[in-house]
Amino acid sequence: MTEPQQPGTEDTPGTSGAGASDPDVGAGTAHPSPNLHDTVKLAVVVGALGVVFGDIGTSPIYTLQTVFNPEDPHPVPVSNDNVFGVVSLIFWSVMIIVTVTYVLLAMRADNDGEGGIMALITQLRRWGSQTGARAAVVLAAVGIFGASLFFGDSMITPAISVLSAVEGLKVVEPSLGQYVVPITAVIIIVLFLVQRRGTEAVGRVFGPVMIAWFTVIGVCGVTGIVEHPGILKALSPTYALGFLAGHFHIAFFALAAIVLSVTGAEALYADMGHFGRRAITRGWLLLVLPACTLSYFGQGALILKDEANISSPFFLLVPDWGRLPLVLLATAATVIASQAVITGAYSVASQAAQLGYLPRLRVQHTSATTIGQIYVPWINWLLLVSVLTLIFAFRSSAALAYAFGMAVTGTITIMTLLFFYVARHRWNIPRWLIGIGATLLLSVDMLFVAANLTKLVHGAWLPLLIAVTAFTIMTTWQRGRAVVTAERERTEGPLQEFVDQLRSGALRATTVPGTAIFLNRGNVTAPLALRANVEHNQVRHEHVVIVSIETEPVPRVAGDRRAVVDDLGYGDDGITHVTARFGYMETPDVPAALATLDPADTEGLLDLENASYFLSKIELRRGPENTMAGWRKHLFIATSHITADAAEFFNLPRDRTLIIGSHIEV
Repeated sequence: MTEPQQPGTEDTPGTSGAGASDPDVGAGTAHPSPNLHDTVKLAVVVGALGVVFGDIGTSPIYTLQTVFNPEDPHPVPVSNDNVFGVVSLIFWSVMIIVTVTYVLLAMRADNDGEGGIMALITQLRRWGSQTGARAAVVLAAVGIFGASLFFGDSMITPAISVLSAVEGLKVVEPSLGQYVVPITAVIIIVLFLVQRRGTEAVGRVFGPVMIAWFTVIGVCGVTGIVEHPGILKALSPTYALGFLAGHFHIAFFALAAIVLSVTGAEALYADMGHFGRRAITRGWLLLVLPACTLSYFGQGALILKDEANISSPFFLLVPDWGRLPLVLLATAATVIASQAVITGAYSVASQAAQLGYLPRLRVQHTSATTIGQIYVPWINWLLLVSVLTLIFAFRSSAALAYAFGMAVTGTITIMTLLFFYVARHRWNIPRWLIGIGATLLLSVDMLFVAANLTKLVHGAWLPLLIAVTAFTIMTTWQRGRAVVTAERERTEGPLQEFVDQLRSGALRATTVPGTAIFLNRGNVTAPLALRANVEHNQVRHEHVVIVSIETEPVPRVAGDRRAVVDDLGYGDDGITHVTARFGYMETPDVPAALATLDPADTEGLLDLENASYFLSKIELRRGPENTMAGWRKHLFIATSHITADAAEFFNLPRDRTLIIGSHIEV
């Protein structure tokens, strides 16, 4: 394990207030123009359609089919009342959870333009560190569990989405059913293999494909509605409420499948930093919501016409000649949906590493213009193996639906809980108003959670298992880092005392020409590599720069705040400390940060072209101290092996980077 491990993350108070930038403009990305305030360009809306809405836009493929699945352990009988009730419940669930909770409320709680559950967690961490509020710390931990659920979602979404689209082949020709799983597996493998190339080139066609998709499913829905226009009565909430009240024993279990209609809602919030709130809002209200609504109502009308259509109401909305083209279009749309959630997993993992919940991961930027487009190899291959395992284990979208619902409801409920806490402290909204809003929305969320818990033995255990595993790894890593940090502070000794001893001559060292840069966790302790160089080699360089990296709870740090220099009490000894600040969406570039420094602040011109970089390589060993449970010590040490190479992560020149080893017991 090579240090520093996300140095300074735990102690960073953060100086940028949440929401300091325009929430409607992506922070530091190339999608929305920085000068875009009141007018949202059409290109931005099209881009949002191609990335943000893939998951929720493909939900009509499998939602109604799953609700009326006769093989469900709690089947919903097909009747006029039940069809009207289910369609109405789908519509109002989408309105309450997606339109109200996410589009109208949550997307206003940005963190310097970035959204998603990690944005809420960073705001909670900042308030918790500033005020000492225990509730904020506890809710941040709950948020980490929500992020863990998202990892489960990112494994299940590609499997269920592509499976549901390819299953359309069985409608075209029943004999093709045996090829559904192999074809799905091939598509998934290709999808993950091309991730390293990035999505910039493919992204240019995503928008038009999704516009075609939403147009087609809307038109198909209209053809079904025309044959049974009475289905439009289900727009009234009385049908949803009547179904819940009059047939609760049926409606309650139906909720476990109805929740599939809101899968992908988190993507609207998480991708806000790329496209802006207004672009996503307009795309949702003007195209996606109407198209999905028409599809659901058209499918409902088709089932009212003939209950045999429950086998695949989405594909049966089109005539025979149009089903194969629709299968191909659906496959393209589900690949886009998978792409969105895969890149979302990269982003969440990268942010978690920056905030100290995961080891430092190797991150590759795949676009020269869009900062948010990244590729994380370790996460990519983990997802590939996981998705393929799910495809071959469950073999159908209906079987996976039980698992999918649990991941979705858990994430939505946790996000809603965190949002209301943030809303209370960020905007000083009265407690009574927060109480009313939270009670209403969380009641809806908890009803969905309770319904999905009834599917626990049928697959709902899977996302919970994934979440618990991810949560355990992240909290163990956070705790282990704290233990290692404490032990390093004891071993390294105070930095100021070390500098004073060099100044007074208590530590003798010959000064040699050149610049030496030592990466360290802060300005409190002396770097192990620097201490070893002085104590064992009795030498020091003419210019010694101790660099600490601070990851602030904001997406990106402005250039004029990038570096802060401290002369450590002496302005002529050639030893300085530099704090390099980066946002949690940035990849730290130490040489670039040092190049911005004024020679007057660094006690002379730094020879960065020939400077030597020193790292401390720490070997972790299990010790006898009762710092963690034994199994957590093993887990922490095992997790450390996936840590990315420090020289590459901090963009250090490998031919001028030296590593000095040591060991620490945990």
